[in-house]
Amino acid sequence: MAELKGQECAVCGEKKLALQEEEIDIPFFGRVFILSMQCDGCGYHKTDVEPAEQKEPCKYTLDITTEADMNIKVVKSGEATLKIPHIITIEPGPASEGYVTNVEGVLERVKKMIESQIDAEDEDDTIRKKAKNMIKKLNNVILGREPLKLIIEDKSGHSVIVSDKAQKSKL
Repeated sequence: MAELKGQECAVCGEKKLALQEEEIDIPFFGRVFILSMQCDGCGYHKTDVEPAEQKEPCKYTLDITTEADMNIKVVKSGEATLKIPHIITIEPGPASEGYVTNVEGVLERVKKMIESQIDAEDEDDTIRKKAKNMIKKLNNVILGREPLKLIIEDKSGHSVIVSDKAQKSKL
């Protein structure tokens, strides 16, 4: 691990910022650099993960059909597009996050996004009703009562759905 101490902090201006860089291997993802900044003056902290290698663009499609499918592991890079047909498409962007979770975790994230849209929608009852129906559908999928398709498209090739049920194709 490389470390550089005594750097000037962009937040407080004191020379108490430590920069660290470490390269590690993450299963199903590959080699990455973990970059972090920590200021002992003001407590500022930031961490980022950068892929160390380029992979071939990929697309994963998973037909969720049972409650057991909720446990399938999902690795989504910050550069990936997540699609659930007729529900939502989440495009990559500056605020896009990469994460490691399972199918249920992905669906819970999507539910929270839809719920925040409901809270922000003051007047349009049609939009609110549609959003509530989407949440109901996602809840039924989590309980194994309804099927659903989950698609991850990743130009960087760093995403994966870890299951024999998932179909991998070129993007």
